Amino acid sequence: MAVTLRSLRWAVQHLSFALLIYGGRFGVSLGPALPCFACPYVAGCGGYCYLMGLQGYIGFGMTLAAVGGPRLLAALGWLAVFIMLVAFLGKACCGWICPFGLVQDWLTALRNKLGIRERRLSPGAKSALAPLKYALLVYLALVPPLVTIGLLPEDFSLPFCNICPGKSLLPLFVGEARYLGLDMNNFVTFAFSLTLLIITGLMLVGMFFKARFFCLFCPLLALIHLLKPLTVLRLVKAPELCLGCGNCRRACPMAIEEVYQEKISPDVQTGECLNCGACLEACPTDSALKLKFLKYGFSSSRPGFGGLEKKP
Repeated sequence: MAVTLRSLRWAVQHLSFALLIYGGRFGVSLGPALPCFACPYVAGCGGYCYLMGLQGYIGFGMTLAAVGGPRLLAALGWLAVFIMLVAFLGKACCGWICPFGLVQDWLTALRNKLGIRERRLSPGAKSALAPLKYALLVYLALVPPLVTIGLLPEDFSLPFCNICPGKSLLPLFVGEARYLGLDMNNFVTFAFSLTLLIITGLMLVGMFFKARFFCLFCPLLALIHLLKPLTVLRLVKAPELCLGCGNCRRACPMAIEEVYQEKISPDVQTGECLNCGACLEACPTDSALKLKFLKYGFSSSRPGFGGLEKKP
Protein backbone atom coordinates (compact mmCIF):
# COMPACT_ATOMS: atom_id res chain seq x y z
CA MET A 1 0.00 0.00 0.00
CA ALA A 2 1.42 3.37 -1.04
CA VAL A 3 2.28 5.90 1.65
CA THR A 4 0.54 9.14 0.77
CA LEU A 5 1.70 12.61 1.70
CA ARG A 6 -1.32 12.89 4.01
CA SER A 7 -0.51 9.68 5.89
CA LEU A 8 3.16 10.66 6.14
CA ARG A 9 2.22 14.03 7.58
CA TRP A 10 -0.22 12.42 10.04
CA ALA A 11 2.54 10.10 11.28
CA VAL A 12 5.05 12.94 11.65
CA GLN A 13 2.48 15.03 13.54
CA HIS A 14 1.82 12.29 16.09
CA LEU A 15 5.50 11.52 16.54
CA SER A 16 6.22 15.23 17.07
CA PHE A 17 3.35 15.50 19.54
CA ALA A 18 4.68 12.60 21.62
CA LEU A 19 8.21 13.99 21.54
CA LEU A 20 7.29 17.57 22.45
CA ILE A 21 4.62 16.79 25.07
CA TYR A 22 6.26 13.80 26.80
CA GLY A 23 9.89 13.85 25.62
CA GLY A 24 11.26 15.59 28.70
CA ARG A 25 10.20 12.62 30.83
CA PHE A 26 12.65 10.50 28.85
CA GLY A 27 15.54 12.95 28.78
CA VAL A 28 14.68 14.76 25.56
CA SER A 29 15.40 18.51 25.69
CA LEU A 30 15.09 20.41 22.40
CA GLY A 31 15.36 23.84 24.02
CA PRO A 32 13.24 26.99 24.10
CA ALA A 33 13.56 28.07 20.46
CA LEU A 34 11.09 25.83 18.66
CA PRO A 35 9.06 27.44 15.84
CA CYS A 36 5.86 25.65 16.88
CA PHE A 37 3.31 25.78 19.71
CA ALA A 38 4.92 23.40 22.19
CA CYS A 39 4.19 24.74 25.65
CA PRO A 40 6.59 25.17 28.62
CA TYR A 41 3.61 24.91 30.98
CA VAL A 42 3.42 21.20 30.10
CA ALA A 43 5.37 19.38 32.83
CA GLY A 44 7.97 17.14 31.23
CA CYS A 45 7.77 18.69 27.76
CA GLY A 46 10.58 17.97 25.33
CA GLY A 47 11.03 21.56 24.18
CA TYR A 48 8.93 24.65 23.80
CA CYS A 49 7.80 27.59 21.73
CA TYR A 50 10.20 30.46 21.05
CA LEU A 51 7.59 33.09 21.92
CA MET A 52 8.02 32.58 25.67
CA GLY A 53 11.77 33.12 25.49
CA LEU A 54 11.33 36.03 23.10
CA GLN A 55 9.11 37.87 25.56
CA GLY A 56 11.64 37.36 28.34
CA TYR A 57 14.65 38.32 26.22
CA ILE A 58 12.97 41.50 25.00
CA GLY A 59 12.22 42.59 28.57
CA PHE A 60 15.47 41.61 30.25
CA GLY A 61 17.53 42.66 27.24
CA MET A 62 16.83 46.29 28.13
CA THR A 63 18.62 46.06 31.47
CA LEU A 64 22.28 46.97 31.82
CA ALA A 65 22.92 43.66 33.58
CA ALA A 66 21.77 41.76 30.52
CA VAL A 67 23.60 43.79 27.88
CA GLY A 68 27.00 42.24 27.32
CA GLY A 69 26.29 39.49 29.83
CA PRO A 70 25.42 35.79 29.65
CA ARG A 71 21.71 36.49 29.22
CA LEU A 72 22.37 38.51 26.06
CA LEU A 73 24.60 35.75 24.66
CA ALA A 74 21.92 33.18 25.44
CA ALA A 75 19.28 35.35 23.77
CA LEU A 76 21.37 35.71 20.61
CA GLY A 77 22.16 32.01 20.60
CA TRP A 78 18.53 30.92 20.84
CA LEU A 79 17.56 33.53 18.24
CA ALA A 80 20.11 31.98 15.88
CA VAL A 81 18.70 28.49 16.58
CA PHE A 82 15.16 29.73 15.91
CA ILE A 83 16.16 31.37 12.62
CA MET A 84 18.01 28.24 11.47
CA LEU A 85 15.02 26.03 12.26
CA VAL A 86 12.68 28.38 10.39
CA ALA A 87 15.09 28.57 7.44
CA PHE A 88 15.27 24.77 7.29
CA LEU A 89 11.65 23.84 8.05
CA GLY A 90 9.64 26.95 7.19
CA LYS A 91 5.88 26.62 7.56
CA ALA A 92 6.20 22.83 7.93
CA CYS A 93 6.74 23.68 11.60
CA CYS A 94 3.04 24.63 11.62
CA GLY A 95 1.61 21.99 9.31
CA TRP A 96 3.71 18.98 10.32
CA ILE A 97 5.24 19.51 13.78
CA CYS A 98 3.13 21.85 15.95
CA PRO A 99 1.39 19.94 18.82
CA PHE A 100 -1.36 22.54 19.07
CA GLY A 101 -1.90 22.22 15.34
CA LEU A 102 -2.48 18.48 15.79
CA VAL A 103 -5.04 19.17 18.53
CA GLN A 104 -6.90 21.34 16.02
CA ASP A 105 -6.68 18.58 13.41
CA TRP A 106 -8.12 16.09 15.93
CA LEU A 107 -11.11 18.39 16.43
CA THR A 108 -11.53 18.64 12.66
CA ALA A 109 -11.42 14.83 12.37
CA LEU A 110 -14.04 14.56 15.11
CA ARG A 111 -16.30 17.08 13.36
CA ASN A 112 -15.96 15.14 10.09
CA LYS A 113 -16.72 11.89 11.91
CA LEU A 114 -19.91 13.45 13.26
CA GLY A 115 -20.88 14.60 9.77
CA ILE A 116 -20.91 18.29 10.69
CA ARG A 117 -20.00 20.67 7.88
CA GLU A 118 -17.13 23.08 8.32
CA ARG A 119 -17.97 26.76 8.64
CA ARG A 120 -15.92 28.61 6.04
CA LEU A 121 -15.00 32.26 6.49
CA SER A 122 -15.81 34.74 3.75
CA PRO A 123 -12.87 36.45 2.00
CA GLY A 124 -13.88 39.68 3.74
CA ALA A 125 -13.82 38.07 7.18
CA LYS A 126 -10.43 36.49 6.46
CA SER A 127 -9.00 39.82 5.35
CA ALA A 128 -10.31 41.46 8.51
CA LEU A 129 -8.78 38.78 10.76
CA ALA A 130 -5.42 38.55 8.95
CA PRO A 131 -3.75 41.51 10.74
CA LEU A 132 -4.63 40.19 14.22
CA LYS A 133 -1.73 37.74 14.39
CA TYR A 134 0.68 40.58 13.58
CA ALA A 135 -1.03 42.76 16.21
CA LEU A 136 -0.47 39.98 18.77
CA LEU A 137 3.18 39.81 17.73
CA VAL A 138 3.54 43.55 18.34
CA TYR A 139 1.69 43.20 21.66
CA LEU A 140 4.03 40.50 22.99
CA ALA A 141 7.05 42.53 21.88
CA LEU A 142 6.00 45.90 23.33
CA VAL A 143 4.62 44.93 26.75
CA PRO A 144 7.74 43.31 28.36
CA PRO A 145 9.86 46.49 28.02
CA LEU A 146 7.13 48.40 29.86
CA VAL A 147 7.56 45.92 32.72
CA THR A 148 11.33 46.43 32.67
CA ILE A 149 11.08 50.21 33.01
CA GLY A 150 8.46 49.90 35.75
CA LEU A 151 5.35 51.09 33.93
CA LEU A 152 3.64 47.72 34.36
CA PRO A 153 3.82 45.12 37.17
CA GLU A 154 5.81 41.90 36.76
CA ASP A 155 2.63 39.92 36.13
CA PHE A 156 2.72 41.39 32.59
CA SER A 157 6.15 39.87 31.86
CA LEU A 158 4.71 37.13 29.63
CA PRO A 159 1.74 38.95 28.11
CA PHE A 160 1.00 36.47 25.34
CA CYS A 161 1.56 33.28 27.36
CA ASN A 162 -0.99 34.60 29.86
CA ILE A 163 -3.73 34.51 27.22
CA CYS A 164 -2.52 31.66 24.99
CA PRO A 165 -4.97 28.72 24.77
CA GLY A 166 -1.99 26.39 24.43
CA LYS A 167 -1.24 27.15 28.09
CA SER A 168 -4.66 25.96 29.20
CA LEU A 169 -5.21 23.02 26.81
CA LEU A 170 -1.85 21.31 26.22
CA PRO A 171 -1.18 20.62 29.94
CA LEU A 172 -4.40 18.56 29.97
CA PHE A 173 -2.49 15.84 28.09
CA VAL A 174 -0.26 15.33 31.14
CA GLY A 175 -3.18 15.51 33.58
CA GLU A 176 -2.71 19.16 34.58
CA ALA A 177 -5.87 21.31 34.63
CA ARG A 178 -4.92 24.17 36.95
CA TYR A 179 -4.59 26.68 34.10
CA LEU A 180 -8.32 26.28 33.50
CA GLY A 181 -8.96 27.93 36.87
CA LEU A 182 -8.97 31.53 38.03
CA ASP A 183 -5.78 32.91 39.58
CA MET A 184 -6.94 35.04 42.54
CA ASN A 185 -3.46 36.17 43.56
CA ASN A 186 -4.16 39.76 42.50
CA PHE A 187 -6.30 41.73 40.07
CA VAL A 188 -3.86 41.37 37.16
CA THR A 189 -3.53 37.59 37.49
CA PHE A 190 -7.31 37.30 37.89
CA ALA A 191 -7.89 39.39 34.75
CA PHE A 192 -5.37 37.35 32.74
CA SER A 193 -6.76 34.00 33.92
CA LEU A 194 -10.34 35.07 33.18
CA THR A 195 -9.30 36.28 29.73
CA LEU A 196 -7.51 32.97 29.15
CA LEU A 197 -10.67 31.02 30.02
CA ILE A 198 -12.77 33.13 27.65
CA ILE A 199 -10.25 32.83 24.81
CA THR A 200 -9.90 29.08 25.37
CA GLY A 201 -13.67 28.61 25.16
CA LEU A 202 -13.95 30.69 22.02
CA MET A 203 -11.01 28.90 20.41
CA LEU A 204 -12.41 25.45 21.18
CA VAL A 205 -15.68 26.36 19.49
CA GLY A 206 -13.86 27.98 16.59
CA MET A 207 -11.41 25.08 16.14
CA PHE A 208 -14.26 22.58 16.08
CA PHE A 209 -16.28 24.34 13.40
CA LYS A 210 -13.35 25.77 11.38
CA ALA A 211 -10.18 23.83 10.54
CA ARG A 212 -7.04 25.38 12.01
CA PHE A 213 -9.03 28.29 13.43
CA PHE A 214 -6.36 29.30 15.96
CA CYS A 215 -3.75 29.53 13.19
CA LEU A 216 -5.62 32.59 11.89
CA PHE A 217 -4.49 34.41 15.06
CA CYS A 218 -1.12 32.75 15.72
CA PRO A 219 1.69 35.31 16.22
CA LEU A 220 4.29 32.58 15.75
CA LEU A 221 2.91 31.92 12.27
CA ALA A 222 3.27 35.65 11.62
CA LEU A 223 6.87 35.65 12.85
CA ILE A 224 7.76 32.65 10.68
CA HIS A 225 6.24 34.36 7.64
CA LEU A 226 8.33 37.49 8.26
CA LEU A 227 11.39 35.23 7.82
CA LYS A 228 10.06 33.88 4.50
CA PRO A 229 13.06 35.16 2.47
CA LEU A 230 15.29 32.79 4.45
CA THR A 231 13.21 29.63 4.09
CA VAL A 232 14.12 26.86 1.64
CA LEU A 233 10.79 25.02 1.88
CA ARG A 234 8.26 26.66 -0.43
CA LEU A 235 4.93 26.00 -2.10
CA VAL A 236 5.25 26.84 -5.80
CA LYS A 237 2.87 26.69 -8.74
CA ALA A 238 3.20 26.24 -12.49
CA PRO A 239 0.36 28.59 -13.56
CA GLU A 240 0.43 27.34 -17.15
CA LEU A 241 -0.51 23.84 -15.95
CA CYS A 242 -3.40 24.94 -13.74
CA LEU A 243 -6.83 23.71 -14.90
CA GLY A 244 -8.70 26.18 -12.71
CA CYS A 245 -10.67 23.39 -11.01
CA GLY A 246 -10.51 25.00 -7.56
CA ASN A 247 -9.66 21.75 -5.74
CA CYS A 248 -6.74 23.43 -3.97
CA ARG A 249 -8.86 26.08 -2.25
CA ARG A 250 -11.53 23.54 -1.27
CA ALA A 251 -8.95 21.20 0.28
CA CYS A 252 -6.93 23.90 2.06
CA PRO A 253 -7.55 23.94 5.85
CA MET A 254 -6.79 27.65 5.86
CA ALA A 255 -9.17 28.32 2.92
CA ILE A 256 -6.41 30.09 0.99
CA GLU A 257 -7.62 31.57 -2.31
CA GLU A 258 -4.30 32.83 -3.69
CA VAL A 259 -3.03 29.41 -4.81
CA TYR A 260 -6.10 29.02 -7.03
CA GLN A 261 -6.15 32.64 -8.18
CA GLU A 262 -2.47 33.08 -9.09
CA LYS A 263 -2.03 33.03 -12.88
CA ILE A 264 1.48 34.48 -13.30
CA SER A 265 3.91 34.06 -10.39
CA PRO A 266 5.16 30.63 -9.25
CA ASP A 267 5.40 31.90 -5.66
CA VAL A 268 2.17 30.95 -3.86
CA GLN A 269 3.63 30.74 -0.34
CA THR A 270 1.19 33.01 1.50
CA GLY A 271 1.22 34.19 5.10
CA GLU A 272 -1.46 31.68 6.14
CA CYS A 273 -0.03 28.64 4.28
CA LEU A 274 1.01 25.78 6.61
CA ASN A 275 2.83 23.71 3.94
CA CYS A 276 0.56 20.81 4.90
CA GLY A 277 0.35 19.57 1.31
CA ALA A 278 -3.45 19.24 1.17
CA CYS A 279 -3.57 21.26 -2.04
CA LEU A 280 -1.00 18.97 -3.69
CA GLU A 281 -3.07 15.88 -3.04
CA ALA A 282 -6.23 17.60 -4.28
CA CYS A 283 -4.68 18.91 -7.51
CA PRO A 284 -5.39 16.62 -10.51
CA THR A 285 -2.50 17.88 -12.68
CA ASP A 286 1.05 16.51 -12.57
CA SER A 287 3.52 19.11 -11.27
CA ALA A 288 1.04 22.00 -11.24
CA LEU A 289 1.84 22.42 -7.54
CA LYS A 290 5.05 21.50 -5.74
CA LEU A 291 6.22 21.60 -2.16
CA LYS A 292 9.92 22.21 -2.83
CA PHE A 293 12.87 21.71 -0.49
CA LEU A 294 16.06 22.73 -2.32
CA LYS A 295 16.38 20.21 -5.19
CA TYR A 296 13.69 17.90 -3.88
CA GLY A 297 9.94 18.14 -3.52
CA PHE A 298 6.51 16.59 -3.56
CA SER A 299 4.45 17.22 -6.69
CA SER A 300 0.72 17.23 -7.26
CA SER A 301 -1.13 14.25 -8.77
CA ARG A 302 1.57 11.76 -7.83
CA PRO A 303 0.37 9.30 -5.16
CA GLY A 304 2.58 8.00 -2.38
CA PHE A 305 6.31 8.42 -2.50
CA GLY A 306 6.02 8.61 -6.26
CA GLY A 307 5.37 12.27 -5.54
CA LEU A 308 8.91 12.73 -4.26
CA GLU A 309 11.05 13.98 -7.08
CA LYS A 310 14.36 15.69 -7.68
CA LYS A 311 14.85 18.74 -9.83
CA PRO A 312 17.18 18.17 -12.76
